[in-house]
Amino acid sequence: MQYRFGVALPFFEGYASGTFMTELSPAKIVPAARADGRLPHQLRPIRFQNHIAPYASGSTLIEWGNTRVICGVTVEESVPRWMKEQNVVGGWITAEYSMLPYSTLQRKQRDISKGKIDGRSQEIQRLIGRAMRAAIDLQAVGPRTIWIDCDVLQADGGTRTAAITGAYVALSLAVKKLMADGKLAKNPISNGVAAVSVGVVEGQPLLDLCYTEDVAATVDMNLVMNSEEQFIELQGTGEEACFSQGELESLLALGKGGIKQLLSAQQAALQG
Repeated sequence: MQYRFGVALPFFEGYASGTFMTELSPAKIVPAARADGRLPHQLRPIRFQNHIAPYASGSTLIEWGNTRVICGVTVEESVPRWMKEQNVVGGWITAEYSMLPYSTLQRKQRDISKGKIDGRSQEIQRLIGRAMRAAIDLQAVGPRTIWIDCDVLQADGGTRTAAITGAYVALSLAVKKLMADGKLAKNPISNGVAAVSVGVVEGQPLLDLCYTEDVAATVDMNLVMNSEEQFIELQGTGEEACFSQGELESLLALGKGGIKQLLSAQQAALQG
């Protein structure tokens, strides 16, 4: 069964076939300085394909431009040892992130072959965990651990923002399953969460950098926000350059606009 529907959002169209997929597509191409024809405030096309991993409690494949990340959630009916030792009430959310060897133009060595996780992957998986814990009432989760695994199939910039945005969808699907199975009396998720990149390339503030823009950016920033328009985390730096308060404000405004679109796309994916 196939169907189409519209949502009152700029550049947004959703559809489904088998499992639900929602797509955020740009409007008619307008001549612009960006390599892919987008305007400075436009996101790359986004699609969610839910239930991509049947054995996970919740899963989605997020395709964001040429970046593709599988986000899967599994649930363990126990909590970490440190929670037991400290008598911490409720549950816990933790995340793991990895880039598959074929996700980049040159093969990326697996962490297991190096004997330890690399610093970048460790930083990103901690960020995913923090972002998801900010979205949920851990006490209401009960004494269980929610694992979120994000595996990058293809990287073209913004893998951490795609992982966070997709992880929220996978987490929401897992919570729905827990409620359907009678393991949760109510939905413990309090806010939506999404993430997006912004940056300054050749003096121009841009939303949602692809790889070629990311490597050329003089300022690079990632925003993680919730549906209450509150910041969960800001990661910003000048790449051999400084940036002014005015540039910062322009980047934040771009990022907030992108987050709103992402939150709407997530909700459409979950309602399908």
